[in-house]
Parts: sequence; C-alpha cells; structure tokens
Amino acid sequence: MPTAEQRAVDLLSRTDYGRIATSMRALPFLAFARHIVSEGRVLLRMPGSCGYHRACAGGVVAYGSDNLGSARPGESLWSVQVVGECAAHEPTAAELERFGPAPLLVDGEPFEPVYLSLRPRFGTVHSTDTGPDGLERHFASTP
Repeated sequence: MPTAEQRAVDLLSRTDYGRIATSMRALPFLAFARHIVSEGRVLLRMPGSCGYHRACAGGVVAYGSDNLGSARPGESLWSVQVVGECAAHEPTAAELERFGPAPLLVDGEPFEPVYLSLRPRFGTVHSTDTGPDGLERHFASTP
C-alpha cells in the first residue's frame, strides 16, 4: 500500500505547473514553475531570467499545485503543498523530454531554463468532499 507521501506526490504528477515559495531579501514570494515527478523528487523548470532560482537552490522551499482549474464536474477539488530542500539539477535527456516544449518568451525575454530538484520532507493535502483517493491530509518523512 502506498504511503501518504507517495500519494501526495502522485497528485503533483497529475498537474504540469505549480508555484514555488521561499523568501528573497527577507520577503516572501511565489513563482510559477513547470514540474515533473521523478523517483520521488519534484523536478522544476523555471525561467532563469527572473533569478528566483538563486533564492531557491540551497534552501528550504514550499511547492504547491492543485486541480482547481481542471477538475471535472463532480470531481473533488484538491490542493497539495510539499516542503523540502531545493538544489540545482541537471536533467537527463529523458527528464527533458518529459518536461516537454519550453515557452519561447517569459516576460518578453527569451526563455532560458533553470532546473531544480525538491525532495519532499513534509506536505499537506487539502480536498473537498471525500478527498482525492481517500488521501490522508498530512504527511512527513525522515531523511
């Protein structure tokens, strides 16, 4: 039987984009990212031109996604957040293929991807109705 952590990460694998949260110059901020799930890690692709990856790599971040805009009628709504250490990542050819095509521009500038890896250590799942797949609401794991 899958652990609560595995089920929560599975929810992330059902979406393509999410938001990463950390602090920059002592202020909180959110940035969008494309993600894939690989071997229990959440791999992120972000625009390098924004510089947000510098505040994320080497620190603890939160990353979240949801199905709020994609749920079908009658389907439970869910939102998941995972927290863990973030590091720079060099994707394999297979991972690059899974990320799919990159945008041409971000904020009017050519898109130059930066890749990060997040290994979830804690997470929270919130859902409406009976919940997605009967998930437990919180999980934590040890390194």
